[in-house]
Formats: sequence, C-alpha cells, structure tokens
Amino acid sequence: MIILGHPEIPFSPLFYVESIDEIAHTPPNATLWLGSYRQAVTLARHCQEHDLPYGVMAENPTDALKANALRARYILAEMPLAQTIQKMAETYLFDAKILVPIHEEEEMTAVAEAGIDGVIFQTAITLPESS
Repeated sequence: MIILGHPEIPFSPLFYVESIDEIAHTPPNATLWLGSYRQAVTLARHCQEHDLPYGVMAENPTDALKANALRARYILAEMPLAQTIQKMAETYLFDAKILVPIHEEEEMTAVAEAGIDGVIFQTAITLPESS
C-alpha cells in the first residue's frame, strides 16, 4: 500500500501548480499536483506531452479514465468513488495508482481493506508560498 505524507514514512511531496509557467518553479523530477482533473485538463495534457509525473483528483469514473489515458501517476478520489475507480484500474491495468485522501492514520485500515492502492495525507502536497 502506498502511504504518502505520513510523518513516519519518507515520501516525495507533490507540488501544486495551476499553470504551465509554475512548473518551471518546481524541483527537477517533481511530481506535480494539478487539483481537480476537470479544471486541469490542459495542464494534464501538457504533463503527458512532456513526460511529467502528476496527480489529479477525479470527481467521477470518467475523470479517472481520462486522467489515466493522459498518464497521470496518481488519481485521487474519495471513498466510495475510489472503490469504483480501483476496480476499473484493475480491469484495464491502469498505470496510475489510486489514492484516497485521508486526515487521520486510523483511516488507512478501511482503505486497505477496500483494496485501494494507497492513501495520501494533505502534508504530501506542497502548496506554493504566498508572495
């Protein structure tokens, strides 16, 4: 099971970007966080074209199918949507990993029992610094 953002487990953070220009301000080889797939289609397409790893939030199964087709590394979804997407990922052999956003360590067990690829804590996403 993938666990991103837990204080006891080393991880590489995802860097939130809202534009192509902001990508230049992220570390080399960073995994980008684009937010909602629906609002980030253009960015997702750019990442796919330039082989940049990224994650998005799916609001429905169609978002997940399209994000996987655009080679997302991570597709986030709340439960129970994550269970539906995980089944699709297994049937169609997604390269993307399905993650459920959680706030408490205790939530990991339910996600694991549901057979989801992993979890992500908010601390795994690095937001841009305010100017």
